[in-house]
Amino acid sequence: MSSGMQQAPPRESTAQGPASDTISIVQRGNLKALEDALRRQWRLGQNIVLCWSPTDNGILILLVPHYFLGNYSAVENRAAAESNEEFIRHLISGHRRKNRDEFFDIANRLGVAPTFVRLSVELSEERSVVNAVEQLVKRYGISYVTHRAVLLFDIAEFSLYTPFEQASQLNSLSYSLNSAYSKLLKKGIEINFARTTTGDGYYVWNRDGSAQADIDLFHFLILVIADNKLAREASKGNTVPLIRCAFHIGSHYELYQAEGVNPTLFSYIVGDVTIELARMLDLSFPGQVYVGDFTTTLPDQAASVDSLAFLDACTDSIERLYGIALSGEKVSRIVCQPAQVVGADGNLQARRFTLTDKHGITRSSYSLQVELRTDGGSTLELGLSDAALPAIPGAGSSVDTSVAGTIDGQKIATLLKRAAKLNSL
Repeated sequence: MSSGMQQAPPRESTAQGPASDTISIVQRGNLKALEDALRRQWRLGQNIVLCWSPTDNGILILLVPHYFLGNYSAVENRAAAESNEEFIRHLISGHRRKNRDEFFDIANRLGVAPTFVRLSVELSEERSVVNAVEQLVKRYGISYVTHRAVLLFDIAEFSLYTPFEQASQLNSLSYSLNSAYSKLLKKGIEINFARTTTGDGYYVWNRDGSAQADIDLFHFLILVIADNKLAREASKGNTVPLIRCAFHIGSHYELYQAEGVNPTLFSYIVGDVTIELARMLDLSFPGQVYVGDFTTTLPDQAASVDSLAFLDACTDSIERLYGIALSGEKVSRIVCQPAQVVGADGNLQARRFTLTDKHGITRSSYSLQVELRTDGGSTLELGLSDAALPAIPGAGSSVDTSVAGTIDGQKIATLLKRAAKLNSL
């Protein structure tokens, strides 16, 4: 997988129809009948819903077997396969409601017969009702999200701890997530965050897909690692984890797993963004905070920016975290930047790490450094210091970044052993 910069895809709004916060009893009955029908057609995950279109006395839906989309994109002709895959991605991203012509065009292209769901009264066009139908359809299907910020938190050396210590560390990390959410909420910043466990950590994302939501999630990251660092300093034994984490923006699929006779209420994500995060942390040190190499957009700006410009935007609004209490002291200043290196012109610039994963695929990332100060005079340093990072390759030195499992051409296994030896001194 290449880490090349690409044009950021457009973000999509979620609101449809005239605004209304309430749903009438009649329309609630419609939604209940629709969910019952979708559950029957879903058949424990055998089928998935692709899209829907309203009619005078019900709605039309397109149902396909769960393996259909894979088969549809797996044709021998490469151009046709790419065209089919692009068509499916577009179909399952954004709004699932289609007008009548669009709906039947899709059905004809896929060769699928529509399914009619009769409702007692005509479906309302109120935004709350339409959005509720959208969420129901997505819950019984699979979605493609073109652009979203995601975090990955990983507990270092997790397998070396006892089961009790592992449970304690996961619980501690979960508390740090909840604590960061609560602190931001008191500042009027609501992170509608979702998470799934990786076994030794969590993927975390904001359900809101806006550009501001990405910045909010980055600020959420700062508070999580600060809470974790303070908890480690105050803890005894191995009850609080030493974590490494990464922030990246990219695409992913979202789905709901079957549990018993119903799909779960919580979604799972998998795709380019989760792969990039996992590969970054495969080549990381305990305590490190990576920021991926991505293209995104900023609030109220149409032009795409790179990850360094995104970090600048996050830093410009970091003051919104000032006044938040950490261990009884209020945050008074936060300095946040990627690790620096002297450039060819003699000026400091962000150090760009070249990571080559176990598959020999190369990507770039930045190592975040944060200094947090409180009104009580305390200083909290987060991320890895320059001294803890791999040595900068000397000028004119030959660096082979094609070797698997390396950071700037240096073997991660060797670097970790060296770091462990230094920490033991």
